[in-house]
Amino acid sequence: MKKIAVKAAALMAGMMLFAGVASAHVTVNPAEAPAGSYQKFTVRVPVEKDIPTVKVEVKFPIDSVAVSRFEPKPGWKYEIAKDAAEKITGVTWTSEGEGLSKTEFAEFSMQGKVADNASSIVWKAYQTYKDGSVVEWTGAEGSDKPASVTKISAKPAEGAKDSHGNTAAAPNQAAEAPKAAAGAETSSTPLILSIAAVVLSAASLLLTLFRKRT
Repeated sequence: MKKIAVKAAALMAGMMLFAGVASAHVTVNPAEAPAGSYQKFTVRVPVEKDIPTVKVEVKFPIDSVAVSRFEPKPGWKYEIAKDAAEKITGVTWTSEGEGLSKTEFAEFSMQGKVADNASSIVWKAYQTYKDGSVVEWTGAEGSDKPASVTKISAKPAEGAKDSHGNTAAAPNQAAEAPKAAAGAETSSTPLILSIAAVVLSAASLLLTLFRKRT
């Protein structure tokens, strides 16, 4: 029984250690997004070493997502990378102070549009520590250092959101809107005529009664 208890304790410790390592991965949220939608992407960077993280670089697959804006973060500066066509291909956040300690994590946010034909977005991240060592989060799913992946679902029937976060109507809905308004206006015409007829009849009756009295 004692040996079984020792083995069970060792197994539990190993599982907890594995869970701790897994949770230390650099990840990008949301984990899933619709094709053609505008999204706020958040890069979460935990520290897994005893020394501070001072720089984080993320590269974008431009055929899957078009990142266009970045949220300022106090204590950090960022530098944008572009290709020959001036498309944004990546961003690097660099600490202006001591960076993130072993008990800390940080989130860096950016905005972009998911491509209409995208099936997934693979975010390749590079985490640099104060001693110059770099952890590359670029591996396949299930590896020791996997790249974060955002899965892409089908484009909603009602259309994607615009840059202000509003849902744009699908073309058929936009075309039907004026027809619906015209139909509503036409359907209200008989009611208005009926009310007018009642008012005129009442006025005529009152006028007749008034003449009889006089």
